[in-house]
Amino acid sequence: MVVLPDIRQRGGGLGIDAESRLEEGQGLARAIGIEVVDAFILPVRNVRPATLFGEGQVERMAIACNQSDAELVIVDGALSAIQQRNLEEKLKRKVIDRTGLILEIFGERAATAEGRLQVELAHLDYQAGRLVRSWTHLERQRGGFGFLGGPGETQIEADRRLIRGRMARLRRELEQVRRTRGLHRERRQRAPWPVIALVGYTNAGKSTLFNRLTGADVMTEDLLFATLDPTMRAIRLPGVEKAILSDTVGFISDLPTQLVAAFRATLEEVTAADVIVHVRDVANPASADQKAKVEQILADLGVIGEGGAKVPIIEAWNKWDLLSPEERAVRSDLVAAKLTQVPVVPISALTGEGIDRLLEKLGELLTGGAQVVELTIPLSDGQRLAWLHAHGEILEEHEISGEDRPAMRIRVRLSQRELGRFTALNA
Repeated sequence: MVVLPDIRQRGGGLGIDAESRLEEGQGLARAIGIEVVDAFILPVRNVRPATLFGEGQVERMAIACNQSDAELVIVDGALSAIQQRNLEEKLKRKVIDRTGLILEIFGERAATAEGRLQVELAHLDYQAGRLVRSWTHLERQRGGFGFLGGPGETQIEADRRLIRGRMARLRRELEQVRRTRGLHRERRQRAPWPVIALVGYTNAGKSTLFNRLTGADVMTEDLLFATLDPTMRAIRLPGVEKAILSDTVGFISDLPTQLVAAFRATLEEVTAADVIVHVRDVANPASADQKAKVEQILADLGVIGEGGAKVPIIEAWNKWDLLSPEERAVRSDLVAAKLTQVPVVPISALTGEGIDRLLEKLGELLTGGAQVVELTIPLSDGQRLAWLHAHGEILEEHEISGEDRPAMRIRVRLSQRELGRFTALNA
């Protein structure tokens, strides 16, 4: 059973539409194979420290559990350890919150060694405050890595020390991962090929677009967090011989802070990108709220500052094929009138509609500000000649014979970025 607390204290409430948020909570549950038998919203005007909900609401939850034979209660919000334990005692069922559920999904989906390290660190960070005597004098911990628990020791302090020690080891290993990723980024910059990062709300269609552009077979399903581990492939763009496309983990509202910290090494790939493609599900009624959540996470990563985005961003309005003709017309008018803050390309990653225009736009962004330069390169310097042919547009070239050695006179068009890299390579 999924219960969404709509906390209205201090004039607040859910930033995203309540019904859409409830549907998202059910989607999270289904993403890990849980059958949802009931789901409803409970307005919370006064947060109860003991249970979050009022007594009448807790009673209603208990009745609903009995009527639907629910074995697990998912509270689509944040619960403290005490609130979680008290709700379990009153409902006589396992209770998990949104953070616990997302951690479960990430734990099941992590495919690489790095992903498993990150998920385990986030799990341990979450569990450190939940070593409680929940059910009997033996069952001191909330179920290992999941919510289906078992008995354990009573030495809570010893367990906490073990957890802290394990977390310290994981952080050291992840620091090594971060250094390795940094070395990989440096190698790509020396190569140097531009990097394009796909970001967006979970289930917006990033992996479908990634497969469409690269011909890869990254897992794509109508599930939240279908893709967890980042993937990179080479693609060709108009005016760009080779670029690296990176598919990143999907964002979500109220992403657990433990995951943001643990996955920072992965998310840093976004900060090193030359262009960011923000994939939006425009067929979703909560598309505007989802955009705000994604931009908030990008701001937390330092990609968006007070002066605006530090990296060029283009919005791919995905699932265009699911809109009615009237909705298409309204949104097309917005794009034509340039009322959007960033460049926008309507696409359908599923049917391929608008993909060519997206590739053209990416090519324009990466080659924008290109200038023509004349260079004299010795014929013996094959490496630099090959680099210019691979990364620039050769307009004219002819061999010249000097007093010392033969050379090639080249007129080449290079983008500002590539010209800077060529200068750095030959410094």
